[in-house]
Amino acid sequence: MTDGTFEAFRKAEALMAQRRPLDALRELRQVLDEAGEAPSVQLLAGRAYLGSAQLNRAEEAFRKVLDLDPSDHYARFALGKTLQRQGRLPEALAQLRMAVAMHPSPEYQEALGEVKARLALGN
Repeated sequence: MTDGTFEAFRKAEALMAQRRPLDALRELRQVLDEAGEAPSVQLLAGRAYLGSAQLNRAEEAFRKVLDLDPSDHYARFALGKTLQRQGRLPEALAQLRMAVAMHPSPEYQEALGEVKARLALGN
């Protein structure tokens, strides 16, 4: 990454921390062009897409991260949440189960419980 690309990446991270995903995506344009295959870039882009309800793009970004690093528990969690928002509950369940198995955090366990409950209700 060049200095300018790195700065744009850091600015996009800061914008995500401020809950400004669309602004973060604007900053990420250059980063995606220059370093789009980096898992950290795809993960940040996926978060921004998810935060701005661009669910197909979020799914694509998280799947790219997992292609590069199948052990990334956060990418699995985020993919599960993305699939949940798309109403693809069985797929979400599989991803969230893997995320919980890799990293049993309360946030991951809560998301898994939500999907299990929705499936039990037939939603």
